[in-house]
Amino acid sequence: MENIYLIMIVALVVLAVADLVVGVSNDAVNFLNSAIGSKAIPFKTIMIVASLGIFCGAVFSSGMMEVARKGIFVPGEFMFNEIMIIFMAVMITDILLLDFFNTLGMPTSTTVSIVFELLGAAVAMAFIKIGASDTQTVSDILTYINTEKAMQIISGILLSVLIAFSVGALVQYVSRLIFSFHYDKKIKYIGALFGGGALTAITYFIFMKGLKGTPYYKEVKEMLEGNEIMIILISFLAWTVLSQLYMSVLKKNIFVPIIAVGTFGLALAFAGNDLVNFIGVPMAAWHSYEAWTASGVDATAFSMGVLDKKVPTEPLLLFIAGGVMVLTLWFSKKARTVADTEIGLSRQGDGAEKFQPNMLSRAMVRFTMSVSKYTNTVLPSSMVQKIDKQFQKPVVTVSKSKSHELPAFDQVRASVNLMVAGILISIATSMKLPLSTTYVTFMVAMGTSLADRAWGSESAVYRVAGVLNVIGGWFGTAIIAFIAAGILALLIKLGGSAAIAVLLLLAILLLVRNYISHNKKSKELKAEDRLSKAEGNSIQGVIEESADNISKALRRVSKINEMTINGLINQDLALLKKAKNNVNKLETEIEDLQSEIFYFIKDLDDSYLGASKFYIDITGSLQDIAQSSSLIAKISHKHVNNNHKALKKKQGAELLEINNKLVNLLKEIGHIFDSRNFDKIVPEIVDEKISLLNNVEESIQLQVERTRTDESSPKNTTLYFSILLETKDLIKSNIEILNLYYEKNEQLKK
Repeated sequence: MENIYLIMIVALVVLAVADLVVGVSNDAVNFLNSAIGSKAIPFKTIMIVASLGIFCGAVFSSGMMEVARKGIFVPGEFMFNEIMIIFMAVMITDILLLDFFNTLGMPTSTTVSIVFELLGAAVAMAFIKIGASDTQTVSDILTYINTEKAMQIISGILLSVLIAFSVGALVQYVSRLIFSFHYDKKIKYIGALFGGGALTAITYFIFMKGLKGTPYYKEVKEMLEGNEIMIILISFLAWTVLSQLYMSVLKKNIFVPIIAVGTFGLALAFAGNDLVNFIGVPMAAWHSYEAWTASGVDATAFSMGVLDKKVPTEPLLLFIAGGVMVLTLWFSKKARTVADTEIGLSRQGDGAEKFQPNMLSRAMVRFTMSVSKYTNTVLPSSMVQKIDKQFQKPVVTVSKSKSHELPAFDQVRASVNLMVAGILISIATSMKLPLSTTYVTFMVAMGTSLADRAWGSESAVYRVAGVLNVIGGWFGTAIIAFIAAGILALLIKLGGSAAIAVLLLLAILLLVRNYISHNKKSKELKAEDRLSKAEGNSIQGVIEESADNISKALRRVSKINEMTINGLINQDLALLKKAKNNVNKLETEIEDLQSEIFYFIKDLDDSYLGASKFYIDITGSLQDIAQSSSLIAKISHKHVNNNHKALKKKQGAELLEINNKLVNLLKEIGHIFDSRNFDKIVPEIVDEKISLLNNVEESIQLQVERTRTDESSPKNTTLYFSILLETKDLIKSNIEILNLYYEKNEQLKK
């Protein structure tokens, strides 16, 4: 029997390493985004600073390990075999849950996930024990669970979300009123004070989070406690003087060291606070195993009251954990996917939005706009004008090819993000309040974005919807973690070693599947057939870029139509679903092209304004092609999904013949655009188009005759006519694009 527990320990160690990887992939967003979004520091420098912070935080994290041992449940109420089941269920659930959120690119809280997993598994095990007892009832559940701590954590979650957002918005609003977006001049006069305050807050935060987690804190405890105000004042004076010297002597921007030190501080806080989330459970399991093997008592009779005692953490394990975290930080692609979500929601400019608006986001934006209008009527117009002047953004003109090099937000906002997050976490630490570093940093970033007017009328509903999605995901994390860990604990209890083996295998398969899925999505974003936005500012440039887009779009439409017709004839629902998904992606990309028309026209040279109408016409025709293909795919999928009658053989044969000719036509048109040989547009292509349209008309007439004689399915008839009519529109839209290019080509020749 001892061997099974040793195997469980080994499995928990492996799970801990995997959990470190998925956990860092999710939480890297907490300390990287301000530096990455502002582009104040080169990316490699950011990574080096963050890596140093993680290493220091990992070494200082020993004081937090008690949470996994006794923070959520009462260990003395469980036996060794039960504790091991709880720990195994928690680790399997944690890895799968965090990896799921990473794959979605959604930042969630590793603290909340581990807490609610421990709570769920402990509650499930407690109910099993109560059910097996003749004397205990459901009300005895409270003797197993540390309810006071659990309620503290839940209240900490709710408070941290509200306070972080509000404080972040307030501090950013005041900072922007002081500095404005044109802060180069004002920084000379008040930059030292701002630097002194920010660096004092961040270094005090580092000191509190770092030193309190080490054994060395006892030696300086008496000197520090009670003298916090004096330490803060001396630190503020010292940092203010150093900031002034940094700006006046070295002629450097004070925001850069603030962002660097802040990134280090939050990385340290993450490792010091959240390392317990990844290795706390396996370490507690190892200490439990050591105590049990030394006792000589049966696993079902050995009480785990030993976990109530404080056990020092092995420095070597912390060092190894820190190394794994740093390697993950450098090499994890999912970490960058999660980081992109927050940067996208907080960026200053417009662009492609990841989230779609919903009823709640629209209502919130509408209410906020009403309040803003009312406020403007109450305040004096001169004051409103002065405030608006401070929020006027500088106009930066760059070519579209270099637009990605612009920062998502400026260094003032990045500094405020780091400073406010550091202060709030410091205060919570000093008051011994549990909180999630993810919640604090994310909500501070969202608050500063709102105050900085980054959420304008063009983007507000999308950004608010994104924030609501992320917050909903947080609460979903807690619920899913609680239920899933409880179910897994029950399965392991019932199935024993066989259940553990099956669950571990399932976890590995799901992790591999998510990894492949994420890689596939990443490759799709870089696929050669993905439509690209116009960057040229001349008619010739637009012709070249649009020709590439048309060629790519036609290849995709050809594949989509082929999948649709084959799926419809063979009643293959999976193939039809794939066709529908593919055409949805194409429509989204074309919508993105249309949303860029404003910026395209703004960037055009005055001598090439004629290119704008050509680009608008081409994009409109592309949309017509995609819409026709989309309707064919969607009605075909709906028909098969609703189990309506299949097409008759004659109908299938006619559709296949038309589709084969359509594929050939699209291929020839694609070759023309690839070769840029627009002289070939007529007459060969026109003849093929007329022949294909005649085929479609003949099929329509044949179906009319069949309907009057032997057709008995109205759904079948409606579907068939719809496909043929949309095919006609698809052919005409293709020829329209060819005519546009032919005419423009002839104009350029003249």
